[in-house]
Amino acid sequence: MITSTQNSKVRLVRTLMGKRKERQNNQAFVVEGVRLTEETLTSAWTPRFVLYSDQLSERGHQVVEAFAGQGVEVEEVAPHLMESMTGTRSPQGILAVLPLRTMSLPSDLNFVLIIDQVRDPGNLGTILRTAAAAGVQAVILAPGTTDAFAPKVVRSGMGAHFRLPVIKMTWEQLHAAHEFGELHAIPFYLADAAGETDCWDLDWRSPVGLIVGGEADGAGSQAHQLAAALVRIPMPGSIESLNAAAAASVLLFEVVRQRNS
Repeated sequence: MITSTQNSKVRLVRTLMGKRKERQNNQAFVVEGVRLTEETLTSAWTPRFVLYSDQLSERGHQVVEAFAGQGVEVEEVAPHLMESMTGTRSPQGILAVLPLRTMSLPSDLNFVLIIDQVRDPGNLGTILRTAAAAGVQAVILAPGTTDAFAPKVVRSGMGAHFRLPVIKMTWEQLHAAHEFGELHAIPFYLADAAGETDCWDLDWRSPVGLIVGGEADGAGSQAHQLAAALVRIPMPGSIESLNAAAAASVLLFEVVRQRNS
């Protein structure tokens, strides 16, 4: 059992729970809790190692045994160390350190989401979860968006990271992909409360991309350049706009509704 705060695995987990730079330098991130580690078991992501404590439920112990059966390094840690490493108030007693993977855009895309300058981790995680549920084929993170592998984003995503490619791209890369590459001939529509087109009036059944901007200032000028049109969500109430996660949910499932009708 690991009992020391100076243990290399404990120190690595604490580092990865911190800044984006540390996750990039170590090319790794952390998933916490029984459900997310269960999701990891059925994904293509093999943990570098798994840590657990005696706080773990019977269901959690089954996850630990499954990892051990796959040859993953598994170690028990003292409960106080688990509490000090995790980002939750009531840790479930299990976490895994996973390698960051280089992802690329799939071919034959017809449903893409670009996220521009969304800085709230909870919002980003919720958007990723919604995108996975709606059948989005790829999520592209434009510059200025928070780290998709930050602990709060991973927790809010609830396994979305294992279900769809989440790809960071510069605007130069995005424009090049739109002109000559995988995004060629896909029109992108930018969610904007001041948009000229109601989302219900748009035909989402053809290959399409959606751009969702940040909570404070919306999408930037580069996103506007890429957009074929600005799309609004009609709101008969007295609220001027929805937050990024709510707006993305409405629009993504309008695509689902039209394609299933």
